[in-house]
Amino acid sequence: MIFVYKYWGYIIFVLSIIVITSALIAEYIFNLLPCKMCLYQRYTYYFVIVIFLLFYFLKKSSNIWLYILIEMSIFYGLFYSIWHVGVEKKLLKGPISCSGIINNTNSTDNLKDQIINQPIIDCSNVGWYIFGLSAATLNTIFLLFILVLNTIFITKVYYDKEKN
Repeated sequence: MIFVYKYWGYIIFVLSIIVITSALIAEYIFNLLPCKMCLYQRYTYYFVIVIFLLFYFLKKSSNIWLYILIEMSIFYGLFYSIWHVGVEKKLLKGPISCSGIINNTNSTDNLKDQIINQPIIDCSNVGWYIFGLSAATLNTIFLLFILVLNTIFITKVYYDKEKN
């Protein structure tokens, strides 16, 4: 367990690289095009990678602010991944830029604009499943797991500092 605490930042960094690499492989090698909400969910991992590298090169990899920033980034990712799961299950409405809905109109120009501006990938359509779970569902589970572990880590670091 001490190993995990000592290298927690590195573990999150490597996991973020694995998630982004997997998403990019799915997109560019297996042609599984992401919707806008999928792309928004990736921002969490990009942020974690960049912020970790900044702290690492500034020689502050053990700074509590790194883990607090990671925590905030995870909340951002959870917001989009839970929303995306809700859109896939038809429980929530997705953003206008992510749905294939055409509004009623009497104007052919307006209809033409709606058709041209339709997203390529509809957020409510699931392109693939693993063990019956969509990518958004897997991302939600993964982010919840990381959130719990990161919260435990922050609590332990804070407790240890208060104790000393």
